[in-house]
Amino acid sequence: MGQTKHTGPVKLPARPDPALWVSAVPFGLGKVKPHHIRETAKVVWDNRDNLPYAFRILTQGVCDGCALGVSGLYDRTLAGPHVCTTRLNVLRLNTMPAIKPEVLHRDIDELRRMDSTALRKLGRIPYPLMRLRGERSFRRVSWDEALDYAAAKIRAIDPKQLAFYLTARGITNESYYAAAKVARLIGCNNIDNASRICHSPSKTALKRSIGVGASTCSYKDWIGTDVLLFWGSVAATNQPVSTKYMYAAKRQGTKIIVINPYREPSMDAYWIPSVAESALFGTKLADDVYQVNIGGDIAFMNGVMKVWFEMEKRQPGSAIDHAFVAAHAGGYEQLREHVQAQDWADLERSSGLSRARIGELAELLARASSAVFVWSMGLTQHRFGTDNISQVANLALLRGFLGRERCGLMPIRGHSGVQGSGEMGADPFSLPGGEFKGADIARIERLWGFKLPEWPGDIVGVSLENALLPEGNDRQLKMFYTSGGNFLETMPDPNFVRRCLEAVDVRVHQDIVLNTSTLTDAQEAVIVLPAMTRYEQPGGGTSTSTERMVYFSPEIDGPRIGEARAEWRIYSDLAARVKPELKERLGLGSAAEIRREIALAAPNYDGIQHLAQRGDVFQWGGAWLCEDGVCPTEDGRGRLLPIEVPELRKPEGHFYVTTRRGKQFNSMIYGQTDPFNAADRYDVLMHPDDAGMLSLREGEAIVVYNAHGTFQGRVKTDEVQRGNIAVYWPEGNCLIPKGVYETYAGIPEYNTAVVVEKAETYHAHKDTKYVERRIEELETEIG
Repeated sequence: MGQTKHTGPVKLPARPDPALWVSAVPFGLGKVKPHHIRETAKVVWDNRDNLPYAFRILTQGVCDGCALGVSGLYDRTLAGPHVCTTRLNVLRLNTMPAIKPEVLHRDIDELRRMDSTALRKLGRIPYPLMRLRGERSFRRVSWDEALDYAAAKIRAIDPKQLAFYLTARGITNESYYAAAKVARLIGCNNIDNASRICHSPSKTALKRSIGVGASTCSYKDWIGTDVLLFWGSVAATNQPVSTKYMYAAKRQGTKIIVINPYREPSMDAYWIPSVAESALFGTKLADDVYQVNIGGDIAFMNGVMKVWFEMEKRQPGSAIDHAFVAAHAGGYEQLREHVQAQDWADLERSSGLSRARIGELAELLARASSAVFVWSMGLTQHRFGTDNISQVANLALLRGFLGRERCGLMPIRGHSGVQGSGEMGADPFSLPGGEFKGADIARIERLWGFKLPEWPGDIVGVSLENALLPEGNDRQLKMFYTSGGNFLETMPDPNFVRRCLEAVDVRVHQDIVLNTSTLTDAQEAVIVLPAMTRYEQPGGGTSTSTERMVYFSPEIDGPRIGEARAEWRIYSDLAARVKPELKERLGLGSAAEIRREIALAAPNYDGIQHLAQRGDVFQWGGAWLCEDGVCPTEDGRGRLLPIEVPELRKPEGHFYVTTRRGKQFNSMIYGQTDPFNAADRYDVLMHPDDAGMLSLREGEAIVVYNAHGTFQGRVKTDEVQRGNIAVYWPEGNCLIPKGVYETYAGIPEYNTAVVVEKAETYHAHKDTKYVERRIEELETEIG
């Protein structure tokens, strides 16, 4: 780990820089862009019944949106206040009143006619609910009845037939830790978290490449680095406060490079509301955009390294930092041989970029003395996601962009709580402070005072699929306990997921609001438990940001919702009922007590026990992990890994499809129109030449389909790499195959191949073998 400490926030330049302006027209009038003033006014109106409390949450609490880690209105990167529309939109979840009883206890089919956006607006869940099979509505039950029913079911089944899942919706480290401990006390190792469907490959790849599973640098390192490269990450949309960091970087001469199949408008230009100059005239962000094919990133990176090795032949030392590699990286010769053997025609075909274009980025990085590589789900949500990230690590190791100022590897998190989930042990392969194996198991057993389950746990996707196993199978999922989350809107093949959810005997939904998955049937019972938000949690709570800052968020004075309880308290109460003989070993008496235990269980978190007041924060691991190139691996060196280009064959007329986000936070949709490109939720983004090839007009109805599903949409031409299309998530999940998981990290595949047809053509042939033949062609020709 690192010894250098974070030096705190820096100031922005006082004088404006017109060279970065997007337009001299104030506030971007007439342009397609978010309207921040209008959005803010709407948020004020939505929270008009609880404005004082809303103000206290914004000014005293740690943001429960993305994982940038804004405490109150301030962070550790830049001086001055920050606020963004993502945080403002999430705010209403914390301030709205309880659902009215006459609405909550309606006939279940009336509630099912609402989508998750409408259900969310009904308000907070006020008290425990239960609906037995055949009952037409939820009925109110006591906490004792709900927890006793759940505990009885757990005692009646094999622990392998139970699974826990925790989303990242404002969940604190204390709750993750309590859930991890309770699951293992019960004897269950099927516990998973939201990183499984976003960044699990990042942790897995970084651990195998450099020995750590977190960002090696801080946001502050963006500012003044030579190159800030966003790979498959649309930070301006998903982490809007980051645009202020990008602005600061641009002011110090940093070049911002974006690699994405779609030229994202928000990464081209952004009107940053907390920077007066940018709010008026906008800021040009991206200096260049490389539009890679969906799934073509490995080929692109092999191409970059191939150019570097060609440069080295002409002039040794012109591209590779040989001193760094010799001292801090193993596997150089094997990687060089592997890359040099790659055929340029194959790399160009797979990446979608020419040799010359690949060479431009290679030469830019070769000239750079520093760089920070940032990535997100554009790299991770593939069946080869871990290999994608190891390729990024290869680039950093070859150039020595690791363990020093303005350099590093950063998987940027989209949820405020998700970084801490695995570090707290809420993961089938992890324990607090370590892995679920060997010495770490022995260490945690000594601390906790009970034996851990010896069998390997399943990732959440497999747990859900296990619900359909035949009766008598010891892994047939019979009880599913989920804290937040909605798998109908986050997993591939929603219809299949619904079958899985409905096949479970008992489902427990611990949440603050209803969603569509809460309303699905179960074989025996659905139990709904009302949870507190992080701002209501007695004793406060902590969360870990992308840059490993552990922030304390205090309990904030304000209204409370009915019988809602702290999430860690619910887990503790459940365990006491399941294993009363081990009740004294739980040790989950208060938030402060949990933090003291976390400090013992997870050595990196030593210091969390001292967080107790508003503004308290520390960064585990120092400003830079792998400081001076020393990695926490057995030999102290990083590993250069030869990565094969995945075989992706696409017949003429077929497209790769990926999913993207619009006006939303995760699966919570806040608008039907994307504020950056004016697209509707059912618009299909495609290159104008591709549309012309199929004789498609702008706005024309089309059908996108494959063997997995059918998507009815409309053509919207835009700057998408040819041969690729983008649909909105989660609406497009019907096209994604179920049961396809990344080998090392278990993330579902979220990209696939499809046919695009005019709607009139598709429907004209629906009663013939035409569509079946096209699907068969797709299945046999796509590798």
